[in-house]
Amino acid sequence: MYRGNDQMGNPQASYPVVAAEGLTPEPRRELLSRILQTQPFQKSHRLPALLCYLAEHSIQGHQENLTEQRIGTTVFGKPSGYSPAEDSSVRVHVRQLRLRLHEYFAREGRDESMRVHIPKGSYELVFEDVTERAVLHMQPALEAVSLPEPAIVVVPAASPQWVWPTLFAVALAAALLCAWGWYRSAGMVKADTAPWPLSAVLQQEKPTKIVVSDGRAMLRLLADKGFSLDQYLSPGFLSSMTPGHMDPNLSHLVDYISNAQITSYADTLVASTFMHLAGSSGNNLFVCTAHDLNRREIDEGNFIFVGSPTSNPWVSLFADRLNFKAVEEGVGGRMYFLNRHPLNGEQSEYQGLPYTGSGGEDYATLALLPGSSGQSHVLILQGLREEGTEAVAILLADQRNRDDLENALRAQNHSHLPESFEALIRTRTVAGAPVSFQLIATRVITP
Repeated sequence: MYRGNDQMGNPQASYPVVAAEGLTPEPRRELLSRILQTQPFQKSHRLPALLCYLAEHSIQGHQENLTEQRIGTTVFGKPSGYSPAEDSSVRVHVRQLRLRLHEYFAREGRDESMRVHIPKGSYELVFEDVTERAVLHMQPALEAVSLPEPAIVVVPAASPQWVWPTLFAVALAAALLCAWGWYRSAGMVKADTAPWPLSAVLQQEKPTKIVVSDGRAMLRLLADKGFSLDQYLSPGFLSSMTPGHMDPNLSHLVDYISNAQITSYADTLVASTFMHLAGSSGNNLFVCTAHDLNRREIDEGNFIFVGSPTSNPWVSLFADRLNFKAVEEGVGGRMYFLNRHPLNGEQSEYQGLPYTGSGGEDYATLALLPGSSGQSHVLILQGLREEGTEAVAILLADQRNRDDLENALRAQNHSHLPESFEALIRTRTVAGAPVSFQLIATRVITP
């Protein structure tokens, strides 16, 4: 059995691992024991207890105990009256558990004769003896995330003294788009049609590009200065953002992150979420980094832009059409959304986290706009920090959250779903991970 820990790292109740009917008990106990002994579970206080709780009740057939409310109160020590709608920590940790299980069977457990996974939309563990099947059908590792967490290193925007750690952290995230492509080719289970609002930017006759941030945006920390889209696209951008004389090692590192396909964990989460939600339309959905896009393409297709102007300068093209403007006070300084036209009960400013990886409240916006040609659409997700952007992807992955957004917009638009809109979302974060989010304000955008 495994003894879990509560939110403060204190011991919780023990959860015995019991075999399921129809299979001998020992293989299941041994499998879960091997999984729990791997480094990702040894380093986590939450996931071992969660896995053991789900295993016990799944195997014994006690599905009545596999509810979000029951898991929250029993495993995570939530108060009995807590609202899962306002606190999504259970869903967040189950998604992480799906990822850990998938990673185990893709790596050290790839030769296991038995597999265990958590089907999408369920909290029940499913064991499968692969020796009895030619093909193992498994649900995706995550509802919205398709890249292994260790492949992405999220680093905070920082003052100049953080340049070296920042550059090294960014360098470790190289080649993540290749990894993303591997997961896509691995055969994720997809829906038949994309849900709104993603469906608004998917058309059969033209491609849709998800434009994520890249390593070049991090050079602003080295130069301690911002840049415009025109400067970003200019041939002399790299030389303008780097010192004239650098140590050879630093010069090599700067050159590497300037030309490699590097992005953040949050941007990858958005891309993988949309690829999953796109269903059969995903064949016309592509990912590129910001520096791989050129101005001529803007009029030719639909786009999903990820990040604020500080990380993805293409977003600045649409800033004047939005009510909520992302503002940064100096490079790596305070970030907030400026509410250009506050309505009753709204604030004039919504300030985000002091830096990525901290705890507290962060904000993000989601906007759907017509493209510059009028024949296409643009979807924009911009968080003040990585946690805000990540929260938008998690929100859109859940049908209930999409329904709440749609209902709020219909209420403002005479019961009709608007063609263009903007929404402000608040997320509460703990140790760099969003655990809850709330729709704060919406705007119907008219031509």
